[in-house]
Amino acid sequence: MPTPPISSTQRHVVIIGAGAIGVMSALHALDQGFQVTLLDSATPGGEQASSYGNAGWLSSHSILPPSEPGVWKKVPGFLLDPLGPLSIRWAFLPRILPWLVRYLIAGSSEARLSTTARALRSLLADAASLHAQLAEQAGVADLIEQRGLLHVYPSRQQFEQDARGWRIRHELGVRWEELSAAQLRVREPDLDARYEFAVLVTEAGHCRNPGAYVAALAQHACARGARLLMSSANGFRFTQGRLSAVCTDGGDIACDAAVIAAGAQSKALAALAGDRVPLATERGYHAMVEQPEGQPRTPMMLMDRKVIATQTEQGLRVAGQVEFAAFDAAPDWRRAHIMREIALQSFPALPRDIPVARMRYWLGRRPSMPDGLPCIGPSTRSVDIIHAFGHGHIGLGSSARTGRLVAQLLTGQTPEIDLAPFSAQRFSR
Repeated sequence: MPTPPISSTQRHVVIIGAGAIGVMSALHALDQGFQVTLLDSATPGGEQASSYGNAGWLSSHSILPPSEPGVWKKVPGFLLDPLGPLSIRWAFLPRILPWLVRYLIAGSSEARLSTTARALRSLLADAASLHAQLAEQAGVADLIEQRGLLHVYPSRQQFEQDARGWRIRHELGVRWEELSAAQLRVREPDLDARYEFAVLVTEAGHCRNPGAYVAALAQHACARGARLLMSSANGFRFTQGRLSAVCTDGGDIACDAAVIAAGAQSKALAALAGDRVPLATERGYHAMVEQPEGQPRTPMMLMDRKVIATQTEQGLRVAGQVEFAAFDAAPDWRRAHIMREIALQSFPALPRDIPVARMRYWLGRRPSMPDGLPCIGPSTRSVDIIHAFGHGHIGLGSSARTGRLVAQLLTGQTPEIDLAPFSAQRFSR
């Protein structure tokens, strides 16, 4: 696609990262009249992107931090079981330890959980409808569904063990419908009969193909005049205290503003912008069955396994598992094979001998902050550099509002939500 010239009368923003957060920020910056350059070393929506292989949840109720009171007791298990729901590679422990301490503190009391949940609720509210609007504008309305999301439990008693989290959600306006075993069988006939209770969060939505969705939004931004440059940012240039260029491996790009939305690779850029942040690479796996014989009708979380099962355009996807390791550490594909086994156990119509040609495995890298809150707001070094990274498990869902917030910050408007909880400077106070 030809690169349009930069108008001398427009402010120019370079958005570093063309993932979900980056393309949303580009679209909203275009709405505000900016000349936009999207900068990424890889194709938007490609397999390298963290949103490509995720579960596609647009869950306005995913507001609890990953930690919780008492989770410190599980840390030995994280280290001893390399195939558990959350694992830490021994060689990576010294590097992740400071992050882990912050993680434990963030979930150490119900008061902390409620404070985080309140902030995340403001970021995620109306996620499904915001995405539906953007998908329609980009000509891919069919990729966004608003049929609710299920949390399925083996029993009501196990649901009640999660009472604290659901109580916090209810206090912040989340509502749901309870389904008995009989109602669940009617709604999800392919689901294993061991699941006898569920809650349906009707306000939530789902993306049927996150990779294609992000790619379509990037194409839409380019059609509206944004430039997409395949390059990597490695610094900033300032003139008389103001940002004058983003430095890349292909040369400097003159600009008036920049947005750091580089996902798991944002840490070094944030430091150059004056903020040392404890950003970690959280690795997640998925297994996908093409042309599945059994599948969920509604995207669901299997609460006893802490994984999500969802039907995508490509097939049945089971996503989950958290692994802390170096960004470029070799994949442990045993973790993806666990996802395959969970699929077979949860949807009995799937044959045990699924042909290898119908199985797909994937590893992605989430940019995660220890307190579960992303960094959104101006950098310490310059108001011309905006942070928009660290969204962890809610990157896709929260990207629509994050893009709006970025555009509001770029234009000096009052953000539509309180950004104090998301300040990168919270780690230096």
